[in-house]
Amino acid sequence: MAQGQPGQVATAAGVHRAAVLGSPITHSLSPVLHRAAYAALGLADWSYDAFDVDEAGLPDFVGGLDASWAGLSLTMPLKRAILPLLDEVSETASAVDAVNTVLIDPEGRRVGHNTDVPGLVEALRERGVHRVESAAVFGAGATATSALAALATICDGPVRAYVRGAVRAHEMFESGERLGVEILVRPWEDAHKGLDFPLVISTTPKGATDHLVDSVASAPGVLFDVVYDPWPTALAAAWSKAGGPVVGGLDLLLHQAVLQVELMTGYPGPLAEMRAAGEAALAART
Repeated sequence: MAQGQPGQVATAAGVHRAAVLGSPITHSLSPVLHRAAYAALGLADWSYDAFDVDEAGLPDFVGGLDASWAGLSLTMPLKRAILPLLDEVSETASAVDAVNTVLIDPEGRRVGHNTDVPGLVEALRERGVHRVESAAVFGAGATATSALAALATICDGPVRAYVRGAVRAHEMFESGERLGVEILVRPWEDAHKGLDFPLVISTTPKGATDHLVDSVASAPGVLFDVVYDPWPTALAAAWSKAGGPVVGGLDLLLHQAVLQVELMTGYPGPLAEMRAAGEAALAART
């Protein structure tokens, strides 16, 4: 993993650089996925690193990028912090008020995109989930808002959001209204009631849903748990044991990364090779 400021690493002419930024970042599988894509595509002049950058350090990092940089991936806590530093924001990213991908053109203009939304939809489609009557969302961060945007395209009925605190509840309600989603916001203490929905999307950090395992129904619907390390989460394991289909965090990371590769390089991301690399990396951690 790379550390420090971007200008500290020398690059040769013609080299294209990309990286994932966040804090903490040591757990990120993004370098594994993107490097596998570059290898499969024969892009020997592309590199992809990881930098531990928090909100306070983001302006200096982005301001120090030189002409060798092609793009950035962003994870917690930077998906909203990046917005004031961009020259342009895509329609999808603007709708969810979150950017997870930045493209840097030869003139240095920075354009924000969001591949989490289509990545969520594609991950569900791959598991046979094309439409649902209703859904529940756990959490209220940037990924939860992206989940609402995805549900706006595949959910026919209301969405229940289970969140902590009045501020988060208000934010999720506003996001639902903005995205055209019929949303009912409920306190986190009632999260166990959300387990009965046909689709449950958990966007909470590791450990946050462990207390819900004893409330999993005997024949649950579909669980989409965005955590990928450690995997499976306690909730995902209990869900699978009860016979329910589970979509994992690696599925989301993979599909959004495939789209990032295409945006940054102009070539379709090689799904099979990226998946194999991600699965091998996760298996090595266990």
